[in-house]
Amino acid sequence: MVVGLGNPGRSYEKTRHNAGFMALDILEQDFGAKSFGSRQTALMSRASEGSREILFVRPLTFMNRSGTAVNDVGSYYKIPRDHIIVIADDVSMEVGRLRIRDKGSDGGHNGLKDIIRVLGSQEFLRIKIGVGQKPRPDYDLADWVLSRFGREDLGKLEEVLRTVPGAVRLLLEGDYAGAQNRFNR
Repeated sequence: MVVGLGNPGRSYEKTRHNAGFMALDILEQDFGAKSFGSRQTALMSRASEGSREILFVRPLTFMNRSGTAVNDVGSYYKIPRDHIIVIADDVSMEVGRLRIRDKGSDGGHNGLKDIIRVLGSQEFLRIKIGVGQKPRPDYDLADWVLSRFGREDLGKLEEVLRTVPGAVRLLLEGDYAGAQNRFNR
């Protein structure tokens, strides 16, 4: 199960907090995923890669309630936690950077915080996409993550998003070290 985090609705499209949704768009296209429905908490698509069935999940809950969607879909399809990959934005990294982690804290990200709370575990794979630090210390963080990318930053983001399918493929193969070595820049 590959989960892209973001907020639903047109007003949030192409905002920093929706980098996970943007990555999911590219993954679904790259893997040839087909939409097959929704649960109350998420839209889903699926694809096959070799003998693997991959479920792509876009939570319909807002970011702060992402754990509900991840748990709902994961429980329904009996997906073990170590078969969950969560893709989220990261304000501590510059735009255009990618970081892969196999576990850890939420790093101040409310979506990850809720997933950890609901699952009762930090043990799931993450792909973090750098969306840049807020421009000044007094800038409101919520305003920053809900802002849209400028032209230059959007170009950098689109470039790194094109690398996400390769990272996901390595993670699906169980090559965590290889994914880190290749994509953590």
